[in-house]
Amino acid sequence: MSRSDDLEDDLGSLEGPALEFKREISHRDVLGRAVCAFANDLAGLGGGDLLIGVTDEGRYHPVDTTDRALQSIAQVRDEGNILPLPSIVVQAARFGGQPVVWVHVNASDFAPVRFRGVAWVRPGPMTKQASSDDERILTERARSKSVPPDLRAVDGTSLTDLDSELIRSTLIPAQVAGEIIEENDRPFEIQLASLGLLSRSGAPSLLGVLLASFDPTAFVPGAYVQFVRYDGSDESAPVSDEDEIRDNLVIAGRKTSDLLQVNIRHRLQTQGALQEISRPDYPLGALRETLVNALVHRSYEGTNAPIRILWFDDRLEVHSPGGPFGVVTADNFRRTTDYRNPNLAAAMKSLGYLNRFGRGIARTEAEMRRNGNPAPEFEIGQSWWTVILRSLP
Repeated sequence: MSRSDDLEDDLGSLEGPALEFKREISHRDVLGRAVCAFANDLAGLGGGDLLIGVTDEGRYHPVDTTDRALQSIAQVRDEGNILPLPSIVVQAARFGGQPVVWVHVNASDFAPVRFRGVAWVRPGPMTKQASSDDERILTERARSKSVPPDLRAVDGTSLTDLDSELIRSTLIPAQVAGEIIEENDRPFEIQLASLGLLSRSGAPSLLGVLLASFDPTAFVPGAYVQFVRYDGSDESAPVSDEDEIRDNLVIAGRKTSDLLQVNIRHRLQTQGALQEISRPDYPLGALRETLVNALVHRSYEGTNAPIRILWFDDRLEVHSPGGPFGVVTADNFRRTTDYRNPNLAAAMKSLGYLNRFGRGIARTEAEMRRNGNPAPEFEIGQSWWTVILRSLP
């Protein structure tokens, strides 16, 4: 965007891949093609600028810059002819000291963008229909920009927000933390980036914040576990124990596992004529699998809700924000696996919290069955997921 009062100082006076002049817009298709071309950003310049009220030679031509005129031009984005929808800003500005209409178009992460089904590009000072090679370049570039949510940068974070000692002692395998780093003399930041703890911009990723920050909730408000134990069968009963675990997942996983283990109670069951055996009211393995599934599969974006563990006299409920993801539906979740946070899942597996991918529900069901508990129950909505584990009868 402009840094001075006159666009000519910032943009120059010659048309090119990122700058186009139009003395006027006589047909909206011309405007639509220009917006599409800048959004595709074939030249890789970050988008482009269309100035209306300037001739091809860079001279001023009278143009309407009223609010009504600006609104009419801005509506080109939402008429349904340009897909995927680009990001544009339309405003009055000055070029060479004269009033013009300035249309700034940001490069799209979802190219190729098409106008009436055709992709347009601007390889030089002319807008033209994209060739097959142009479209291939745009598609490959879009794929390279597409990263899973857990590898995206978290706003407001820096390297100092991560616990470097924890990273060195726990997250980096011993052979990498020792010999290979010293041998290759690779900077610590490169090691973090290779593990996905830093985003492409150099700021900590969501994965880095969740696994290694001192307080994840400072940046991801819902990234904690809320535990409540009730002396009764509903939330109106007295609370006998409660806790909030706001640590990074390396520490939170251990703390939550210990908390679950402390709250498990054992009972004697008669087996045969003279033998009694002690059984837990819940198998610890099933509780751990349910918790890890919630941590790995929950949504960390667009919500401030925590994972909630509600422990009643007759059941335990684990509520997790984020409904089925990708190819998973409420009908096929036992047979199909998809990952909202694939890199977090891989990290939790390397830390020993997961044994195998896609086996959490089956393992929970098997653990409950072996202990004599009823089968787990699942309640699934569009934006939430609840697992109910019934106590040993």
